[in-house]
Amino acid sequence: MAKKTNEYFKTFEELVGLACSAAAYLQETLCNFDPVLLQGKMKGLHDIEHRADEVKHEMMEKLAKEFVTPIEREDIIQLAGEIDDVVDKVEDVLMRIYMYNIGSMRPEALGFADVIVRCCQALEVAVVEFPNFAKSDTLHQAFIDVNTMEEEGDGLYVSAMRSLYTEEGIDPVQVVAWSETFDKLEECCDACEHVADAMESI
Repeated sequence: MAKKTNEYFKTFEELVGLACSAAAYLQETLCNFDPVLLQGKMKGLHDIEHRADEVKHEMMEKLAKEFVTPIEREDIIQLAGEIDDVVDKVEDVLMRIYMYNIGSMRPEALGFADVIVRCCQALEVAVVEFPNFAKSDTLHQAFIDVNTMEEEGDGLYVSAMRSLYTEEGIDPVQVVAWSETFDKLEECCDACEHVADAMESI
């Protein structure tokens, strides 16, 4: 049983590691933004997303064959899905930037990328401690950190949207494009919080 328990928790760690990779990839792409390279960057991020899907699928296949699991079967399914959703949301950001043909980066987007990276790093701390939840001194603090950073993301979203809609001379098409992009960036922060909430509930 110990071996099986370890396998599930190690898979959660792998999934969160992929979420961290996706967040770091997004941050690097936005900080060194070049619209000419964007299509290739999307391929790189999609490869990370595809690997996360594979890991999740492998976990579901394993789960379907086992009668006894270290935590509730429904909790395993939910947590794997919530972590995978983080990677999906990060990919959505780059897709929106490409779809709307955004040609230059706004500083608010870089701020969001930083928050998303830090959220994922806090989730990484949490998932490593997760098997020791009964004795861990740091797990609860990791949940608090994610929640705090999600609130930081909420504040950034409000200020970013306010700046966008009060900026003089901006192309209305760009207002729409950035509104959608800020929505997606904020959803990344929400997705990280959903992972922390699911872990805390378990």
